[in-house]
Order: sequence, then C-alpha cells, then structure tokens
Amino acid sequence: MTELAVNVRGLRKRYGDVTAVDDLDLGIRRGEVFGILGPNGAGKTTTVEILQGHRSRDAGEVTVLGADPATGNRRWRARIGIVWQDESAPAELTVRETVSHFARYYPKPRDPEEIISLVGLEKKASSRVKGLSGGQRRRLDVALGVIGGPELLLLDEPTTGFDPAARRQFWDLIRRLSDEGTTIVLTTHYLEEAEALADRLAVIAAGTVVAQGTPAALREEHGTGATVTWTEPDGSPRTERTATPTRTVAELIRRFDGEIPGLTVTRPTLEDVYLRLTGQETSR
Repeated sequence: MTELAVNVRGLRKRYGDVTAVDDLDLGIRRGEVFGILGPNGAGKTTTVEILQGHRSRDAGEVTVLGADPATGNRRWRARIGIVWQDESAPAELTVRETVSHFARYYPKPRDPEEIISLVGLEKKASSRVKGLSGGQRRRLDVALGVIGGPELLLLDEPTTGFDPAARRQFWDLIRRLSDEGTTIVLTTHYLEEAEALADRLAVIAAGTVVAQGTPAALREEHGTGATVTWTEPDGSPRTERTATPTRTVAELIRRFDGEIPGLTVTRPTLEDVYLRLTGQETSR
C-alpha cells in the first residue's frame, strides 16, 4: 500500500484559453480505492483521460504503473481497465459475444461467463446490446472494463443510469476487485458512493486539488463543526453551531435539569464538506 500506482505532479492541460487542469498533484497507492470528486468542468475527466494515455498533457509529470501514459505500449495498456462515460459496446452483438470478443484483446483475460455473472447480466447473456436498458448497458461497460483482469481500473462516472439495487451490486463488485488487489480510481457525482467505496478522496475545483484524505479526515478538517438544535421552555426553537457539541449538550442538561426537548446533534456530512470546498455551499 506504500508504492504508488499513480503519481501525478504539476499536471496542466489547456484547451485554447480554458485551463482544464492547473498544477494538479495526485498520489494513488497500489491496492486502494481512490475517489475523485468535483463539479462539472472541474477537470476530472481530463485528468482520467491523461492517466489512460488517451489525452496529451501540456506540462507536469505523470507515472501510471511505472510508465508515462503518453508513451505506454500495448503491454502496459493491457494492465489497465477503463470504463468510459460513453457506451463502447457494439449494438448488434449479444452480451456474451461482446464480452468474449473484448476478452481476446488481453493476454490473460478473466472468464467471460464469470464476468457476466459478476455484473449481474447472466439472464441477459444472449440478448443483443441494443435491446438492453440504459442501466444494463452500463453494467456491460463495467464488464468490458474488468474482463482483462486489470491491475488498475479507471472508472469515470460508472454508475450513471443504475437503479439503487444495481448501484449496490456494483459497489460489491468494486469491493471484491479491491480485495483481490486491484487499484481503482473512481470519479463520481454520488457522494454516498464515494464515502462507501473510497479509501481516500481528492476534491478537485477549477482544475486543482483543493483537499485530499480519507472521508473521515475531510469531514474532520473541513467541516464547520456540529449543529445542536433544541426547543426552549417557551417553545421557541434554538440552533447553535459549535466545535464542541458535547460541552454544549452538557450545559443544556444542567440548564434543563433533565431531558432537553427536541434535542438533535448533526455533524457535517461529506456532502457539506464537498459543497464548501467547491464553492457551492449555500446558507441554511
């Protein structure tokens, strides 16, 4: 877990007058699930595409599995699995034909039937891709990303279009791959998903990393303290934000000499922290 699977230093990428990635640093350890969060246009997809070797960079140093993605050869590419935002499966083939076809691109692929079952498409194995629902097509995209048995799996918004049950099944798949030693880089807009899966997170805004750490560490470091709410004896509601909620509750206990009406203690969520770090926080 100490060796870096991905090492990025000073990454920059511009499109004309627009700076998509601006002096970005990332260090992703082998075997961890690493989440990248950020609003649309923050530079997440550009960063992932550079890691894949599918987009050039303007400046900075990037190493992925010991190689520069800009010059990675076919053997290096076979060690990386990718799930694109856009669908990549041919519409006329069946699910089984598609997975089996893509397996031939890799020197040591996983068993196609195992992968089809793993993503929950065993009942659709004989169905043509064009007849699948949006969520089922997304599962197929995930299957194509993992069929090669990758050391590093890059997932760009992989559960878009999934219903809640399918999303939870996908989470189980990611945990299983992580347990097997696969390094996973995940971009997602679902904060619950990031918190459930990621060992560490990077929050990107305006093309640079504004915070990085475990979900718990981000809440602790960048949260605005807890919110304590209660009802006064005259029936009026009271709310207080505090960094020491236990002390506040203890003072209320002494003042009320017993039960505190309407008492709630709410700590900042990952969503609260994310909105604050990306400048989207609104007053309540």
